[in-house]
Amino acid sequence: MPRPTPAVKAKPTAKPKKAPSSASLEVALPPLNAPTEPQSAGPPNPDAVDQRVGFALVGLGTLTLEELLPAFGQCKHARPVALVSGDPRKMSKVARQYGIRASGCYSYETYDQLRDNPEVEVIYIVLPNSMHAEFTIRGAQAGKHILCEKPMANSVQECEDMIAACKKAGKKLMIAYRIQYEPLNRMARQLVRDKTYGRVKMIDAMNCQNQAHDKQWRHQKKLAGGGSLPDVGLYCLNTTRFLLGEEPNEVFASIYSTPGDARFKEVEENVSFMLRFPSGVIANCATGYGSFNAKRYAVYAETGTIKMDPAFTYRGLQLEKEHAPDGQQVQEKPQNPHKDQFALEIDHMAECVRQNKTPYTPGEEGLQDQRIMEAIYQSAKENKPVKLPVVKKLDAFRGTPPTEED
Repeated sequence: MPRPTPAVKAKPTAKPKKAPSSASLEVALPPLNAPTEPQSAGPPNPDAVDQRVGFALVGLGTLTLEELLPAFGQCKHARPVALVSGDPRKMSKVARQYGIRASGCYSYETYDQLRDNPEVEVIYIVLPNSMHAEFTIRGAQAGKHILCEKPMANSVQECEDMIAACKKAGKKLMIAYRIQYEPLNRMARQLVRDKTYGRVKMIDAMNCQNQAHDKQWRHQKKLAGGGSLPDVGLYCLNTTRFLLGEEPNEVFASIYSTPGDARFKEVEENVSFMLRFPSGVIANCATGYGSFNAKRYAVYAETGTIKMDPAFTYRGLQLEKEHAPDGQQVQEKPQNPHKDQFALEIDHMAECVRQNKTPYTPGEEGLQDQRIMEAIYQSAKENKPVKLPVVKKLDAFRGTPPTEED
């Protein structure tokens, strides 16, 4: 991968477009079924193409090609207009596939020239973790809003620098926590917040997978910052915080890596960590890089249990509620609306740009996770609990919630 060039001072950019009047384009259809039958959601009614927020995608790896670019087909408010890659041949092919002009293709050396492309309003950074800070800062200096993949960065200092750069440039910064926009996980959150089954007492969360034995960047500490914890364990941490709205005030952790496994010479394999919350809730979380796929959580409340299995996959999520309203145990499985999680998060960012709102998962949300992960590593190293600052406000690091249509 070519070495990115240093940041340069940004030139003035065009004024942001005003929010379009979508009502004038809405199409309504008469019902096909009787009122007693299931009803369709109706046409998606996306914005006119020229009114959608233009995104530049930086990095053409697996996530971008398999998930993000296809997701734009489901977006109502966003469209891809530019690509940034170190592989010009691959980028040329992808640009043709998605109707992106050759003038919208950039290398890492010419990244800063995005400032001169008025079609680009948001830069979506999909690079190795160690590159998030640099490209966020350079992107903000180029006058663009930033949507950055998680983990936000490799250190608290980098996260703080990213937030400061975006604030200085007057640009929005959102971290791509897709779970917080996914309907079933949001339903689970609402059940928790409404105390549908009384007070929550405990949470169990697990996210592990058996990674390929290759020389991928995720096994290099300089690029990844860590192993399973910042990559997949972050889902357990962030989703638990999302469900409760609370912030943990203590962590206790243990780390183990299989001796002789080349994948774990630099980064950790398994992490088990406990989060203790001010309300008394204890969350037991586990993550790993060398065991069979498991992505689930369970919320144990006074009169019922909320389970998500799978909880963190890109599709096929399942929610189950267990309770005993009349003394008989009942299991309920709400229908999955099967909305594209990446389209939901991308559209939320686009709406925040058009309506000048703070993203629901801003840089401060990513910074808080980084602080907690550093405490988890500290706890495992010292083999003792680590205290965290008490945060009394609920959802202290979140912005404007997604709209109902999302």
